[in-house]
Parts: sequence; structure tokens; C-alpha cells
Amino acid sequence: MLKASYEVLQPPGNHSFLVRTFGKTGFAAPYHFHPEYELTWIVKGSGKRYAGSNMAGFSDGDLVLLGPHVPHCWKLQPDGKKSAARSVVIQFTTDFLGNDFFSKAELVKIHQLFHRSSSGIQFIKRTPALVQQQIKELTEEKNNFKQLIRLLEILQQLAVSKDYVLLDQQRLISELSPANQTRINPIFAYLVDNFRREVSLNKVAAIAGMTPNAFCKYFKRITRKTFMETVIEYRINYATQQLIQSDKSISDICFESGFGDISHFYKMFKAKMQVSPLHYRQQFGNF
Repeated sequence: MLKASYEVLQPPGNHSFLVRTFGKTGFAAPYHFHPEYELTWIVKGSGKRYAGSNMAGFSDGDLVLLGPHVPHCWKLQPDGKKSAARSVVIQFTTDFLGNDFFSKAELVKIHQLFHRSSSGIQFIKRTPALVQQQIKELTEEKNNFKQLIRLLEILQQLAVSKDYVLLDQQRLISELSPANQTRINPIFAYLVDNFRREVSLNKVAAIAGMTPNAFCKYFKRITRKTFMETVIEYRINYATQQLIQSDKSISDICFESGFGDISHFYKMFKAKMQVSPLHYRQQFGNF
């Protein structure tokens, strides 16, 4: 059965947290989740980021903090320069410095940051540039104590920043019961891998262990959207990136995004974006 993969993380030696640098293979990870917090800095690369129910584009400098059990993955755009792709990932558990460490008055801002991270946080404007040098220094630091201090400084910098957006503002995934998370995560894993192809309602209902009719009702109750509305959102989101970042024809982008009919693509795109694909490219594209 298809499912969002559960990742088991183990810091080396007796260390309290993980710091790893990945090349292009790091972007091949499946849609997965784990009980650790995760701070990801995209040093180089562009594509689509999936976090819970949120799908958005990413590019060089993308900086995101995810809370425990938020399913996620980063996928490079198919025609991107994958050989240059690189990311730095920092992972740690809620109690990596003890059960009550972050409940102290001096760390209240970081405690609040952790609470917000259950929705996924993307840092914007000046914050990524302020933090990136600190992350780079952390990856190069050899002294374990200084590594820990640098991590706390990074977290404090993020905690006091007002330049951020919540990826799942409605907290659709984070506020679900564990049973519902177990049921819905495989659905989004299926979408991540298949929205650009023909999507089978029977297949996705079987993944959820339901009849198609029961699944449609369940999905809308959980996400407040129909399943097909969600599929179309994924496809249009993908199409907008291709319109901006590639010189492919609109018909090619239509079919590569998962639409089987050009007129339907135009209709759905205009309903969602309020402009046609051609006008969208003229407004925002590089070509």
C-alpha cells in the first residue's frame, strides 16, 4: 500500500541533533515524515516543495522550518540543472536538550516558534540572508559545544523574525488526529507522485480503504475542498512555474501538468488565476 514514508533519524555518536548537506540525491526523497523538527535551507535548486497540504515553488535560498510529523518533500523541476542542486538540513527532536529546556523564560520566543512550525514556516524577505551565513558556519564548525550554541542562535534569529508565512495557514494536517493523519498522508503522497498523470479516484479511494463515494465525502470534510479541486490546484500550481521558468509552449505545459484537454486547461487556469496562461506568462515570465 502506498504511504507517506516514515523516516528514522539517528544523530551520530552522542550528538543531540543532525546537520547534513545533500546534493541532488537529497531531492529524490519520497514524501515522508518524522518526529523531528526540520530546518531546510536550499543552497541551490528550484522546483516544488510539498509540506502537508501545501504545494509551492522553491528556489535558491528557500528556508523552511517544519514541525514534527509534517509530511514533506522537495522535488527539483524536471529540466533543472540537478547537478548543481544542494541543501542543508538540520533536524532535532522536541526534547533534544531535555524535556523542559525550551519552557524557560529566556527561550519563550523559540518555544512559540516551535508551536507555529506545526503549520510549516517559510522565512522570507531579509531573514533567509541573515540566517544563511550562520547555517554555513554551523556546517563548518568542528567543536560540538560551538555547534550547539550556533543552532540556538539560529533558532533565536528565526524566533524573533516577523518575515515569514505559514504554509498551512488553516493547519489542516497538524490539527488532525493521529488516525486521520495516518489515513490522509498516503493520499497526498499519491498526489505528489501522480498529479501530472491521470489520477484514478478508485485507486486513491482504495489507498484510503474506502469506497469512492465515502472517500470524496471524507476528503472534503478533512481538507474543505473536493479531491478534484485539490488535483487541479496541484496541476495549475505546477503549470504556473513552467510558464514563468521555461519557454515551453502552452500546449506542452498543459499536457505536462496533467491536463488532457487544452480548452479545459485554459478554463481552469483562468478560473484560478483570473488571467489566461498566455497573459500570466506575459506578466510574470522570463521569456
